[in-house]
Amino acid sequence: MKLIRTLVLVLCSFHLFAQEDLMKELEKSQKPETDLTTQTFKGTRLVNGQTVETKGKGALEFIFAHRFGAVNSGLYNFYGLDNAHVRIGLEYGLTDRLGVSIGRSSLDKTIDGFLRYKVLRQSSGVVNMPFTVTAFGSAACRTSPAKADATYPITLTDRMAYTGQLLIARKFSSRFSLQVMPTIVHKNTVDKSIEKNDQLVLGIGTRTKLTRSVGLTAEYYYRFDVMDTNPYYNAAGLGIEIETGGHIFQLVLSNTQGLNDRAYLTESSGKIGNGGIHLGFNVTRTFQLSKQK
Repeated sequence: MKLIRTLVLVLCSFHLFAQEDLMKELEKSQKPETDLTTQTFKGTRLVNGQTVETKGKGALEFIFAHRFGAVNSGLYNFYGLDNAHVRIGLEYGLTDRLGVSIGRSSLDKTIDGFLRYKVLRQSSGVVNMPFTVTAFGSAACRTSPAKADATYPITLTDRMAYTGQLLIARKFSSRFSLQVMPTIVHKNTVDKSIEKNDQLVLGIGTRTKLTRSVGLTAEYYYRFDVMDTNPYYNAAGLGIEIETGGHIFQLVLSNTQGLNDRAYLTESSGKIGNGGIHLGFNVTRTFQLSKQK
């Protein structure tokens, strides 16, 4: 009888433990989760400007950007196709949220670099965050004119410009995303008769999904407190974005040839109403250099 009672107690204990483990598994499966929003934008570029997207850890993005001359430059320049400027750049994902980049533009022979960090990610569930926020900071060095060709004393410090942005975006649906971009641009040396060292800019951009692999992007940047003598215009752009595997191809129209932040934000020379529009394209290709977990 003692043996029977012992066996019954052991069986009851196993049953209770099994029930407890089952309840834990059920509670775990029913526990609310946080769903992170992905692909607010397809790539790291809207048209000329940046998006909230960052590269994954160990991912290397190669970007080739090209802008022809202005359409209103006439037949002699084949409506801008004879005059082109390019930027070649690389961006590497140090983590899934932090990226670093370096690039060179042929316009003004500018070398630029930047960091971007995804501070907040849009999510629902346990953590309900309505926006994705990415902090962006860049530095650019204009190497033209060469020191020997300059008509005035010029130093490395004179050539430097800096840009800081908060990129704030929301993916409203699988078809539409909106982004706002409060920005400050600082140039160490400027022509004070036409501009100030610091320029505040507010940008807005959108992406509309047209098909599974095609989207329409648009952006506009409004500059505050611009001097009446300033010859530049607010930057605007429109793009058709096509995703083909690891490539993203963007065919764009814009009123700027500038391909670094300082240039397109504060030095857009085209007046859209007069045909100051530049045809161009961006081509990006991503390579995964390290294994993802």
